[in-house]
Amino acid sequence: MAFPSLRALRHRNFRLFLAGQIFALIGYWIQMVAQSWLLYRLTGSATLLGVLSFASSLPILLLSPVAGWWADRCNLHRTMFGTQLLELLQAVTLATLALTGVLQPWHIITLAMLMGIFVAVELPIRHAYLLELVEGKEDLPNAIALTSLMANSGRMVGPALAGILIGVLSEAHCFLINAFTYIAVVISFLLIRVRAQPREPSKQALLAGLREGFAYSWNLLPIRALLLTLSVVALLAAPYSTLMPVMVREVFHGNSELMGFLMSASGGGAICGTLYLASRKNARGLVLLIIIAVLAAGTALALFANAPSMWIALPLLSVVGFGILVTSVSVNTILQTIVDDDKRGRVMSLYTAAFLGVMPFGALTAGALADLIGPRATLTLGGLCCVAAALILARNRHRLREQVRPIYERLGIAKR
Repeated sequence: MAFPSLRALRHRNFRLFLAGQIFALIGYWIQMVAQSWLLYRLTGSATLLGVLSFASSLPILLLSPVAGWWADRCNLHRTMFGTQLLELLQAVTLATLALTGVLQPWHIITLAMLMGIFVAVELPIRHAYLLELVEGKEDLPNAIALTSLMANSGRMVGPALAGILIGVLSEAHCFLINAFTYIAVVISFLLIRVRAQPREPSKQALLAGLREGFAYSWNLLPIRALLLTLSVVALLAAPYSTLMPVMVREVFHGNSELMGFLMSASGGGAICGTLYLASRKNARGLVLLIIIAVLAAGTALALFANAPSMWIALPLLSVVGFGILVTSVSVNTILQTIVDDDKRGRVMSLYTAAFLGVMPFGALTAGALADLIGPRATLTLGGLCCVAAALILARNRHRLREQVRPIYERLGIAKR
C-alpha cells in the first residue's frame, strides 16, 4: 500500500465493507437530521428532541452487553448482514409513512427506537467483525481509524445534503434517499468472503458471561478509567447535536441549511481527527491524546454556546467534533489493543454502552434543561464538566501507563 495511513485497504473484504457503509452512513445522517428537523417543526419542543435522542439510544445502553456476549459466539458476517437488512426495513417504513402523509411525532420516536435496537445489536458485532475483515491485529488500529473516517465523512456530507434536500424537496424525500442507500450495503455484503475467527466452544450462561465481562473491565484500571471518561463526554458534550435545531432557530435565527452546515462543521473536525489517527502506527501515546481531546472539546463547546455569530460557531464546532471523535476512536483503539480476544465482544459492548448508550440520558437532560435555563447555559455547563473530566484523567495518567506498558511491551509496541 503506497500510503501507510490507508494500509488496511489492502484487504479486499475491508474495502468492500467500507464501500457499502459510506453510502449507508451518508443516508443515515440525512435521515437523522431530517427527522430531528421535522419533529421540531411539528412540535416546537426541545424536550421532544431530547426524547427522540433518548428513544433512539436507550436500546444501545440496555442491549449492547447482551449483543457483546453474543458477538463472542455468533457468526459475525451473517449477523452483521442481518442487522443491515433490518435497518433497511426501518428506513423503508419511515419513508412510506412520510410520503403518504400519515407520519406523526410518535411514529418518528417509535421508529427511532426501533433503529436503536438494531444498532445496539450491530455495533458490538461490528467492532469484533473488523478483526475478520483485516485478518489479524496488525492492521486493526488503521482499520478502526479508517472506519471512523468513513463514518465522519458521512456525518459531514449527510447533514449538508439534508439541509439542502429539506429546503428543495421535503423531509420525506430524505427518508426515501436513506432507504435507497442500503442497495450498496446489500451488494457489498454479498461480495464479502471472510474466514471466521476460530472460537473456543463455550456453554457459559448469559448472566455468567456478562458478569465475567463486567468484572474483567472494571478490575483493569485502564479500561475502567477510559470508559468512565468516555461516558462523561457522551453524557455532557455529545448532546450538543440534540440541541442544534434550537440553537439554529432561537440563537442564530437560521434555517435547515444552516443546521446542515453547522453539523457538517463538526463532521469536518471529526474527519481531521480520523486522518491524524489513521497516520499513527499503534496505540502508544493515545492516553495523553485523549486528555488533550477531551479538554479541547469541553472548552470549544462552552465557547460555542456563547458564540456571537455563526462564523465564530463554525470553527468551534469543528474543534468539538475533532475532540469527541479523537476521544472515542482512541479509547476504541486502546481497548481493542489490550483486551483478551475471548472477551473482545463483551468489552466492546461496554464501550458502545459507555458512548452511544449514555447519550440518551445526556440528550434527555439537555433537552429538558434547554427548556428551563436555555440552550446556551446547558451547553456551557456540559463543556465545563468535560474540562473537569480531562483534568481528572490527567491526574491518573501515570497509573494507567504503568498498567498498559507491560501489555504494549508484550505486543512489541512499547517505546524503546
